[in-house]
Amino acid sequence: MDNPGVNTERLRRFVLDRLDEDERRLADEELPLLDDAERRGRFRVVRSDDGAGLLLVPGPVQPAEERVTVPFEEKVAVLRTEVEQNADEAALRLLASAYTEHHD
Repeated sequence: MDNPGVNTERLRRFVLDRLDEDERRLADEELPLLDDAERRGRFRVVRSDDGAGLLLVPGPVQPAEERVTVPFEEKVAVLRTEVEQNADEAALRLLASAYTEHHD
């Protein structure tokens, strides 16, 4: 019997492990794969309209010249908290896609 909760927990662990790796990449002055996926238009992490939080949205939401980049350190802290506490499977899959797509 397939237990969706187990799959969600495995996906959650995968994303958290990749966020850890991205923090190491940044410390080694390499581009985090999360930032690379954003640059490729896979998804965007943007500020909410009121500026009080961040939103994860699929695909590019603005032309590149209009984007205000959220610093990696801020982005990863918010995403880690979201993933640990209450991310749904759709959000986890979107984040996981940053690490499973082909990177040149």
